[in-house]
Amino acid sequence: MRNIATGAAALILTAGPLAAGAIERAPQSLGMLFEPGNYVEFSAGRVSPDVSGRDLPLSSGGVVVYPGGRSTGDLAKSYNFGSFGLKYQINDKLSAALIVEQPFGADLAYKSLAEGGSFNLGGTAVDVSSTTYTALLRYKLENGFAIHGGIRGSHAEGDVTLAGAAYGGMNGYRAQLDGSWGAGYVIGASWEKPEIAARVSLTYNSPVEHDFDTTESLGGRTVLDGTTTTVKTPRSWTLEGQTGIAPDTLAFGSIRWVNWSEFKVRSDFFTSMPTLEEGLVTLEDTTTYTLGVGRKFTPTWSGLVALSYEKAGDRLVSPLAPTTGRKGISLAGVYTRDRWKVTTGITYIKLGDARPATGSPDVARALLQDSDLVGVSVKVGYSF
Repeated sequence: MRNIATGAAALILTAGPLAAGAIERAPQSLGMLFEPGNYVEFSAGRVSPDVSGRDLPLSSGGVVVYPGGRSTGDLAKSYNFGSFGLKYQINDKLSAALIVEQPFGADLAYKSLAEGGSFNLGGTAVDVSSTTYTALLRYKLENGFAIHGGIRGSHAEGDVTLAGAAYGGMNGYRAQLDGSWGAGYVIGASWEKPEIAARVSLTYNSPVEHDFDTTESLGGRTVLDGTTTTVKTPRSWTLEGQTGIAPDTLAFGSIRWVNWSEFKVRSDFFTSMPTLEEGLVTLEDTTTYTLGVGRKFTPTWSGLVALSYEKAGDRLVSPLAPTTGRKGISLAGVYTRDRWKVTTGITYIKLGDARPATGSPDVARALLQDSDLVGVSVKVGYSF
């Protein structure tokens, strides 16, 4: 049951980079804290999204100036992800861990009008990347309870371009956010009953505030340089649980809530424009559910399957985060031999239809339908 239990945590991580809301790519799970003894792991994978649609009509003063219909192109680019974790058992009660991962990111671009793409949003693009370093301690109390917590350092950078007729006078705007460090913390508690592979954990991730040196330009001409844009990554709560339900069979799941409404990118020049005070992107809070089952087939082989679900919000979305809601399935196999454990997984996600919008009040500029993604990953763990 131990191999299935640790494999279940690995599958939640496998699905995580593909099943989180907004620009979240990894759920910042602390599953490796519960590995027995000393343990090190590496993971890597690739995600291939397909997000596309067509322009909607564009009006000005009640007159249709463009009938719509042009393709947006495939907006979302494929990307790789990876992580590293090291857990050390200091004594019977106290353990420590270091986790390096890439929790937030975005890489998308609407095909430009010159390339035969969107009239409304063609040329709009965003490139965001981040890496976090989390140092943790876990202390076991009595009766299966434990507490955990630590500090997190994060480095992030971004580049945003707004282009297309839908942006009016801001067509050709660009904000370059130079690399910036921020810090936050993690705190939580857990309960375990090893006899039935039962565990429940609750973890709070604090916001991480970044102060980005920012350069803003319009139509290729710098309009504001040397300013600072303050951005907070959102706080979140993650509830994870698992239990044996039959010999060699385990049920597991998670609920993750992320406060995306506090994530604002309010660069100085952009927000100085009338009706643009809210900033470059506005997002809704998300709650993502994962539920799965694992089964041990042989002393070395286990298999797991998990379903994920995130309710769709307002179909009018930011062109920089152009989906809402999702349903997914993940499959994984776990091979364990001696001190080694290898988990391989594949995930398919059906993304919700959405309508990228601009203006105040928001007006839909495109309709994105039948979007989805496929991701594969491998995780190698070693106990020592």
